Amino acid sequence: MNAKRVTTDEDLKAAFAIRKEVFVREQGVPLEDEFDQFDTLNGICEHILVYQQDQPVGTGRLRFIDGVGKLERICILEPYRKFGLGKVILATLEGLAAERGAKKVKLHGQTHAEGFYKKLGYQTASDIFMEDGIPHILMLKELSSK
Repeated sequence: MNAKRVTTDEDLKAAFAIRKEVFVREQGVPLEDEFDQFDTLNGICEHILVYQQDQPVGTGRLRFIDGVGKLERICILEPYRKFGLGKVILATLEGLAAERGAKKVKLHGQTHAEGFYKKLGYQTASDIFMEDGIPHILMLKELSSK
């Protein structure tokens, strides 16, 4: 398994296909809500793909809001969950955030994944709120300065 930055339109299409499968088909997020103005290769966001046996099976993106790295659109195709790929996505996005000078990252995690994020050093920082009909919580993590 490995992760890489999305640098081509082909890679971006692969990331979109994964998000469409997980968020739109599996979780029922409206298609028009899943994709936004940040879904380009223009440098506003950094998108990544994670691979299992040379197949793209997971994705995520990093966007900065007021100097804080926001990890977004993190997902893995269902057959590839439980192989540790979520940890790879988070570590890669956190590394990209640190490269760009971030001291802290945040994410809106689905409540069922709260324990997963806590194991990786995230702290719950909000009550439950709804996004696209799915309960979420704000989670924060301080990045270590190495």
